[in-house]
Amino acid sequence: MAKTATIQTRVDPEIKRNAQKILSILNISMSEAISLYLTQITLNKGIPFEIKIPNKLTAKTLKDSENGKELHRVAGVDELFQELNS
Repeated sequence: MAKTATIQTRVDPEIKRNAQKILSILNISMSEAISLYLTQITLNKGIPFEIKIPNKLTAKTLKDSENGKELHRVAGVDELFQELNS
């Protein structure tokens, strides 16, 4: 199928940079990622993941973590799994 349609959108530059870093690791271009997303919307006949408004506690926790508050830190992955398994 020929790809002839064009989509233009404005996004937060930091979100775009972060997404590009991840996509680069996955060896997927931004165009390919958007095509995958649109294909999944078509196949699922809707957004391919759950979208909901967080409750007050979840919203506060997300905001706190974005601001670096009340974070639990570990020295590495091994320590994290040790704590999770105890």
